[in-house]
Amino acid sequence: MISAIDHLIIAVKDINDAKLNYRKIFGMNPVWSSENKDFGTINVIFNFKNMYCELLAANGDGLGATLINNHIEKNGEGLIGVAFKSNNFEESFSKLKESGYYLKELSKGEEIDNKTKKIRKWKNLFLPPELTRGIFSFIIEHSKGKLPSFDKYPKATINKLDHIVINTNDSNGFINIYRDIFNIRLALDKIIEQWKSRILFFRVNKTTIEVIERKNEDDPHDSLWGLAWEVESIHEAHKRLVSQGVKLTSIKEGLKENTLVATIKSNTHNVPTLLIEHT
Repeated sequence: MISAIDHLIIAVKDINDAKLNYRKIFGMNPVWSSENKDFGTINVIFNFKNMYCELLAANGDGLGATLINNHIEKNGEGLIGVAFKSNNFEESFSKLKESGYYLKELSKGEEIDNKTKKIRKWKNLFLPPELTRGIFSFIIEHSKGKLPSFDKYPKATINKLDHIVINTNDSNGFINIYRDIFNIRLALDKIIEQWKSRILFFRVNKTTIEVIERKNEDDPHDSLWGLAWEVESIHEAHKRLVSQGVKLTSIKEGLKENTLVATIKSNTHNVPTLLIEHT
């Protein structure tokens, strides 16, 4: 059913401030910026090899503005949502409906880029609470327009999403949804003794969904936590970011064999952020 992570959404208070900060972090300019009056939002989009990242702020009234404002009021700025691609959008809708899930009708969206005046259109399938379990997530199908992309990413810039980290209190339930319903490949299921946690790795479109279980007695619940971005040269990326006033930890060997990592400590708008190089 799910063929890829299409994009991530980061909720921010000030879109211009967030754009400047993430332009430093990513090492590139955004490829899209637009206002959606129906949803009461304004966005800035950065595009990568395997997905795109959308900075989203409230800008008026609408369902989107309410979502952003409520999240910021409760949790502050940060990672708020994930959108998936389906290998067959209409079939996914029918399959979920036939399985007994309550689904709203497909919704449509449209944006015009502020600079180029180009148009993008899409359809959304918002997932029911039994499948999202606390994460704002949906399936998207792009029907018109395409985001500008880059032929080459310099060594010091971020080029792709390596993995997204999700916390859960119910690993078995998570597997039932992401493996058995979404059909995303479960690549690893392991107990990490030093963390006293069970971790799951799902793989889709050259990206890992890393799930960390912290069991409790609450109802099943999942939450987005942080992001790891891949760079070709972590030393060059580290040097670039330091020169722009971004705070980072020193570079060290990662937990995964043949990786180097560094944690970004500023400018992320409350998103735990890791740089990773596969050596």
